[in-house]
Amino acid sequence: MPPALPARLFGDLTGRTVADLCAAPGGKTAQLALAGATVTAIDRAESRMARLAENLGRLGLTATQVVAAAEDWQGGPFDAVLVDAPCTATGTIRRHPDIPWRKAPADLAALAALQRRLLDNAVTLARPGGTIVFCTCSLEPEEGEDIVDAMLEEDRRIARKPLAVGEFPGLDGFVTQDGDLRTLPCQWPHTDPRLAGLDGFYAARLLRL
Repeated sequence: MPPALPARLFGDLTGRTVADLCAAPGGKTAQLALAGATVTAIDRAESRMARLAENLGRLGLTATQVVAAAEDWQGGPFDAVLVDAPCTATGTIRRHPDIPWRKAPADLAALAALQRRLLDNAVTLARPGGTIVFCTCSLEPEEGEDIVDAMLEEDRRIARKPLAVGEFPGLDGFVTQDGDLRTLPCQWPHTDPRLAGLDGFYAARLLRL
């Protein structure tokens, strides 16, 4: 899916404050800033944050930059929080066929636990009435639907803010019955194999109550 998609799920960001968790190297931070948001970008890797600063400078964009573990950092409250979480990246297998050989079940469990901590913190960072977007480039439900369903079951501070049919032209076929976004590599057929296929991607939009 296009890198700009998670930022689009927030709707109009003009004048809104946004926390971008796991922000480096800054592609989505740039999209958020370009959309008119006041962005705080958080990432634990100092070297990757230096790259984020370079990218923003090259584009003439600004964001507050914080080197910290995004699952623990405290600030805000923010009008919106983006969690583009680290994952096994199994949704990119068509471009990176080595992924099944480099990932083990223990990696999936560790990453899912981190994703849950990131989403827990995102809820804390968002103001009441704010929007949280959680996304991963994984095909595994343990890194997508299962995380969100468990949060909605256990945390009464949030509710699903389902994507509506017609809200994002061209994406209607990828909206699930629950109102989340799920793409699969098989969903973009083409007679030319070089032009066929999508990355696997999951995103859920949540409302902070």
